[in-house]
Amino acid sequence: MANILKEKSFDLALNIIQLSKDLQSKSEFVLSKQVLRSGTAVGALVRESQNAESAKDFIHKLSIAQKECDETLYWLELLFRSNYIEKEIFSKLYNDCSEVLKILKSIIITSKQKLNS
Repeated sequence: MANILKEKSFDLALNIIQLSKDLQSKSEFVLSKQVLRSGTAVGALVRESQNAESAKDFIHKLSIAQKECDETLYWLELLFRSNYIEKEIFSKLYNDCSEVLKILKSIIITSKQKLNS
């Protein structure tokens, strides 16, 4: 069975990498590096969580991924509002990132409930 979170977070990272390349070609380096770091960290942390040493470790790794995902939303909002990216690009990336964030939150809540029962 496919891991939807793994797939979506990987696709998000690929799209963020492309965004970063586009921004750097416009000589925008600071924000592009910030969104690149946080946007690619999400998928890396999801991958790390698959090898967690315990349920608590799994939750912890996904919680960090959640924070990175939310930070990515911040950078996307900032890039859009400062006119570095067009609305179409912003909307696609923002929606994709929001979807990953919702999945992360759901898995974390379910995992905490299982851990506490």
